[in-house]
Amino acid sequence: MENRILGLHHITAIASSAKRNLDFYTKVLGLRLVKKTVNFDDPGTYHFYYGNETGTPGTILTFFPWEGIGQGRTGAGMATDIGYSIPRGSSKFWKAHLAELNISVEDHELFGEKGLSFTDPDGLRLQLIEPMVEDKRAVWTTEAIQEDVALRGFHNVTLTLQNAEPTIKVLTDILGYGLQAQEGDRYRLITDAADTANLVDIIEDGSATRGHNAAGTNHHIAFRVKDDSVLMEYREKVLAAGLQITPKIDRDYFFSLYFREPGGVLFEIATDNPGFMRDESQEELGTALKLPKQYEGIRGDIEDSLPNLS
Repeated sequence: MENRILGLHHITAIASSAKRNLDFYTKVLGLRLVKKTVNFDDPGTYHFYYGNETGTPGTILTFFPWEGIGQGRTGAGMATDIGYSIPRGSSKFWKAHLAELNISVEDHELFGEKGLSFTDPDGLRLQLIEPMVEDKRAVWTTEAIQEDVALRGFHNVTLTLQNAEPTIKVLTDILGYGLQAQEGDRYRLITDAADTANLVDIIEDGSATRGHNAAGTNHHIAFRVKDDSVLMEYREKVLAAGLQITPKIDRDYFFSLYFREPGGVLFEIATDNPGFMRDESQEELGTALKLPKQYEGIRGDIEDSLPNLS
């Protein structure tokens, strides 16, 4: 099992305001700020990681909040919806909680599972789903969001594609997923190597306009492997399939490979090691600004250039 893809590791999206993004995901949705760092390629921009109490892979949503970036366009060739698992019966709480904050909510049902759909302040599409199988993952709680309603982590991610077949082939032949169900133009793929964060949905829409990455869109999705030894096995598999893939990249909290699948979605494969507690204790997670070592020499300049979060 350990040499397989273990479901989703994290998903990375784009926002237009660091403070607004931080407030929404920690105060409205009740997630923990697990890590506060900067974009490796643009150290004047934060990189936020939100997750559960320990920053478990499969619970981590990350953001590049580029201040004032224009509105993106959700469309073909990208991940278009992020689904979170919530406890059975908690939809009623979430519907009232979000409505109280003037956030428009719609009921939905997919593959027999009921849930809610809404968007974050930038228009990023989110879903809260009551899965058929109880999700027992540990959670982070706040005064407003208690354990009986708290988000458990990812349930699924949805990709929108003009042609599903080539992407399904990558998911099945390389990443080890299997087709679980189909409803019209929506396919659901699953890996049995993980019990949670193990679903990828695909919507096939030949007339869909190509998406444009900016605020309110997903930048990439990352699949989970145990360690960098397994990571490099997958690099060989991707290359053998005739796809281009990056060398191994050290992201401080995990090692990564990136490749673009045939439908245009940017895929990452990321490791569990070394994890988010390599430079902060569990109690301290997300409290200090952590910089990649190449930027420590200009910490003062970076801190002065970053947006105010208070």
